[in-house]
Amino acid sequence: MKIKTEQFQATAREELKTRHTRTHLDLVGLLLREKRQATMGLFPDPAAALDLGRTIRAEAVERLPELLEQFERNAAARGAVVTWARDAREANDHILRIAKEHNVRLVTKGKSMVTEETGLNEVLLKNGIEVFETDLGEFIIQLLEKPPYHIVGPALNIPVRQICDLFLDKGIMKEPTLDPVELGHAARIFLRDKFHYVEMGITGVNMAVAETGTIINVENEGNIRLTKSSPRIQVSVMTLEKVVPTMRDAMHMLRLLCRNSTGQLLGSYVSMDTGPHGKGELDGPEELHIVILDNGRSSFYRDTEAREILRCIRCGACMLECPVYGKIGGYPYGWAYSGPMGQVLNPLMLGQERTRDLYRACTFCGACKAVCPAGIDHPRKFLSYRAGDARGDPTYGAKRRPWTERSFMEMFTWATKRRWRWDLGLRSVRPFINRHAREGFIRNMKGPLAGWFKSRDFPGMAPKTFHDGMHKRGK
Repeated sequence: MKIKTEQFQATAREELKTRHTRTHLDLVGLLLREKRQATMGLFPDPAAALDLGRTIRAEAVERLPELLEQFERNAAARGAVVTWARDAREANDHILRIAKEHNVRLVTKGKSMVTEETGLNEVLLKNGIEVFETDLGEFIIQLLEKPPYHIVGPALNIPVRQICDLFLDKGIMKEPTLDPVELGHAARIFLRDKFHYVEMGITGVNMAVAETGTIINVENEGNIRLTKSSPRIQVSVMTLEKVVPTMRDAMHMLRLLCRNSTGQLLGSYVSMDTGPHGKGELDGPEELHIVILDNGRSSFYRDTEAREILRCIRCGACMLECPVYGKIGGYPYGWAYSGPMGQVLNPLMLGQERTRDLYRACTFCGACKAVCPAGIDHPRKFLSYRAGDARGDPTYGAKRRPWTERSFMEMFTWATKRRWRWDLGLRSVRPFINRHAREGFIRNMKGPLAGWFKSRDFPGMAPKTFHDGMHKRGK
């Protein structure tokens, strides 16, 4: 998957021109917000339920190494083959090796952000293996060759007319229709045929239970269950942070996940796999492979502040609460993870130099922090990134800013600490700024500060300050 985080500003400007996108996001956000509030209100004590969820995630992250080892032991004891992958290439190569060893030519996949992260589909296709996404939204964006728009609704921005034209063009159906039910039925018929011949199924993992070695998936379409039960070989890919201590913890987090992602009390299908199928069992794979992916997470786990993002349960609630995401959608973020969750995670995984525009695109309204069922403080992390950016902290790939920009900001800071300094500075620069504002020099300026001024209006300054005017009027 090609990463385009550096194109955030350009893509955001294009998305702002798409009225359909903004209208749709507003409606979806309003609907899900009401459903979430209604279902969260069904807890006997909603605040206590949230606090418990945040405590579970905090404990799981703090105990992560211990819990992962416990999960591996218990999963292996029940027949699963557990493999650790240091990065995306290692994970993809391992899955490809399994496919080649079994002469696999057809793979179905359940919705999985981690395989979007690794670009698994492209690797399999390049090696002659057919891959079909079976979640309806993922199926649509696979045909469109686009990244996910939202981690829960990957294609929620695609108009019905465009889906109809796409299905006709790809031979999914023969007669045009704008009925969403008919479009879904056409995709179902097409994909059901693939399940008859699938040789290997690949899914993500919503939660992994350390005490039992169980992997859990939740969905609404039944495609993950078919992907896990139809083929002889099942591969489940999970990132380090998916583990929880106990089944009791998993059940509580499952309730919070469904309420915060889709506003449901529980997803339509919840699948739990503890090893491959046993003797006398009809369903389930003959081989269960679990791939635990690091891909940079262990490097920032050592940072006690950065590791907080590993609490995320991928519910997507922060995205539709975010006023920035609500105007531009998921494409500008340029990767599998978007919205506030992506703004925190992407710099840690890709480096601040490639993702600077992401964490700067924040209003600091705090809506993401308020709604997060895992207790992540997104705004505090954005401030940390910006501070590191200003210092040129190399920890996560930030480069030291040019001396001219640093000098300007240091002078600005010095001036704002004393009233007389600020007043003196304004009087000194007012004639210069007014003249160049009229000539358009500031907007067209070059150099390290050009980007800042280019995206901001800088009109001429008033001859007198508001304070001076009121002081004279008072006399």
